Amino acid sequence: MAMANNRTQCFKSKIEKIKHSCKRCSKGFCFADLTEHKQILNHELNHIINDYDGFKQTINEHKRKSQNHSLIKQINQWERISIEKIKQKAQNWREIVLKYSSTVINNIEIKLNDLNEQIKQLHRENEFNESNLNRLRNQLIEIIEELNNPSNISIEQDSQSLINEISYILSKESNFNKWNQNAITVAGGNGKGKELDQLHWPVGIFIDKKKNIFIPDYYNHRIVEWKYNAKEAHIIAGENRNGNRMDQLNYPTDMIVNQQKHSIIIADFGNNRVIQWVNQTQQILIDNIHCWGLAMDKHGLLYVSDYKKNEVRRWKMGKYNNEGIVVAGGNRKGNELNQLDYPTFIFVDEDQSIYVSDRDNHRVVKWRKGAKEGTLMVGGNGKGEDLNQLSSPQGIIVNYLDEIYVADFGNDRVMRWCEEKEEGEIIVGGNGKGNQTNQLNGPTGLSFDDGGNLYVADCENDRIQKFELVL
Repeated sequence: MAMANNRTQCFKSKIEKIKHSCKRCSKGFCFADLTEHKQILNHELNHIINDYDGFKQTINEHKRKSQNHSLIKQINQWERISIEKIKQKAQNWREIVLKYSSTVINNIEIKLNDLNEQIKQLHRENEFNESNLNRLRNQLIEIIEELNNPSNISIEQDSQSLINEISYILSKESNFNKWNQNAITVAGGNGKGKELDQLHWPVGIFIDKKKNIFIPDYYNHRIVEWKYNAKEAHIIAGENRNGNRMDQLNYPTDMIVNQQKHSIIIADFGNNRVIQWVNQTQQILIDNIHCWGLAMDKHGLLYVSDYKKNEVRRWKMGKYNNEGIVVAGGNRKGNELNQLDYPTFIFVDEDQSIYVSDRDNHRVVKWRKGAKEGTLMVGGNGKGEDLNQLSSPQGIIVNYLDEIYVADFGNDRVMRWCEEKEEGEIIVGGNGKGNQTNQLNGPTGLSFDDGGNLYVADCENDRIQKFELVL
């Protein structure tokens, strides 16, 4: 601080006194005011220092808490969810590959058993030549080659996304997706009638492990079983003509067969009831229901389509005295995704998702467990015969590759729709309405045996057709 000899006006008091200049701000003060001015400046500096220290502490706290930033939390959550999805998808594909491998082994075993029968026959007859031996040797070589080189399935990665997606590719040359186009009649086919070698409008179909065939024989008001290679059936339910007594049926449409318990659950369409037959003893499970299709999931829950209420309901086994739970439709007739229009056959997968043949909407919709509306899977482009259309679809089967097989009733064909494809493909039929071996007439029920052979309830031809898998 410098002191001048001249007198001048004090900056603060405005009185002429000896001037003392402040070097910090170049202003003149009297001695008394200069001291106070210095104190004010020091106070302001201390205040700035305190503000600085406070903000510095805030910055340090932010640095310590940066791991808990809200955006970091969102990123961490995204990471956890993504990892779980990857794990789930990997597990799904592992299950698909294991199931596919099991199918390959089963088909090889079928061929091997057939080869064994041929060898036994040659031993028994003791008449064989070099040509017979060469044929057997070549068959065995082909079977061994099929096991050692299962080239029909591979993995493809999508490297365009941040996290590489994978999907399976089933070779278009695979033998597991082709069937002989000329069928073999394995039940009925002897004209419309009620004799034991006849059927009259067979609707559904079930094939057991021994290739025995169970059929709801609609206009004959009965359930019949055709043993493997039998020439005629035997009646297992409803042999007392149509009626509403406990031992009678009235236009049955579908059934669930439990051979271990010797029971059959039947959609008794004409009597508006679901009835169970156990060793010729009957029990009404659900009454006053306009039932058509039945399904049961791996937990033993029973699903029933109601064509009049346009819905599918689910019941717990043994608890049929309530109204069940609506799991698809139930929002009046319509073509919105939360509606159905005359649902018929249904299929329930491992995840309890329900596939519904939505007949008068000419589509198949999938309702995931707990969903409020369905997802369009097949058709939905109006009634027609194009590859993206259906006409009054009936029986449906969904395999472990999520391929949907549909009995396209009005187009006299069976279609296969692969996931995310806009069009299906005709796998059998589609050669016009008729009764030739390569024709169908109003197909309804579908079933596969353990060897991958396809069975079709050729309803209006009153027969069951077997389309053999091309091996």
